[in-house]
Amino acid sequence: MVFAIVGGVLVVLFALYCFFVSPRRADAAKKAPFQGLMAAHRGLYEKDQSVPENALEAFRRAAENGYGVELDVQLTRDGEVVVFHDDTVDRMTEHKGRVDGFTLAELQAMPLMGTEHRVPLFTDVMAVLDGVSPTIVELKSTENYPELCEKTLAILRTRKGPFCVESFDPRIVRWFYKNAPDLVRGQLTESFRYWRKAGAPLHKALLMHTLCVNFLTHPQFIAFGRGRRPLCWFLARPAGAMTVFWTERPDSDHGTLQKRYDCRIFEHYRPETRYERKR
Repeated sequence: MVFAIVGGVLVVLFALYCFFVSPRRADAAKKAPFQGLMAAHRGLYEKDQSVPENALEAFRRAAENGYGVELDVQLTRDGEVVVFHDDTVDRMTEHKGRVDGFTLAELQAMPLMGTEHRVPLFTDVMAVLDGVSPTIVELKSTENYPELCEKTLAILRTRKGPFCVESFDPRIVRWFYKNAPDLVRGQLTESFRYWRKAGAPLHKALLMHTLCVNFLTHPQFIAFGRGRRPLCWFLARPAGAMTVFWTERPDSDHGTLQKRYDCRIFEHYRPETRYERKR
């Protein structure tokens, strides 16, 4: 009798856990452009950075070749929304410092990887992609996230799409849930092992791997990197949500990824623009 009661309690607790971490259904018409999509990571850039990542030309090439696009947005010191991945300019330019420590004019005076390309405005990138390439917009984590969210949304509202938004920061995903519930939104994460490897404290690694914050953010897709997949990933498809993989490279197990994911973000090779997910 005791074992039956304990077992029943455990089943109920597990069911409640699944309910809270389960992603939410995305509108079929809105997720359709991303189903079976191959999205160019930071644009269709060259591995040697002769056409740098997140450069306007990289996005133009992706659009011309029929790919979707994944990109990253953040704020400059003077409040402009630019497309740039790293928190600092150290890797991509000859300068040093945080992106949000420079004005737009200062950033655009810095050559990307010694080329003629410069840090683009989000508005300029969307003008190239709008109505051409389905676009996955990642908002970078920042303490000033409400301003970034508001300005990114304002820009997206002027475009036709298709596009969706995502972030590693649950606060940003929740912001879009509360303020733009009509947009498809996603939660980025990695496995516990890789969170710890990246230096995340134990509690954050556990929280972000298990995505217990889903009951606050209600993501409609899970964008997952490497390692052991979390339970909420397995709940995505039954719940009507999508699964997205990042980042697929030439030596990846393409067949397995095609079977597991609804959308794949790639770099350093040129796959077919679309695929059918294997059953």
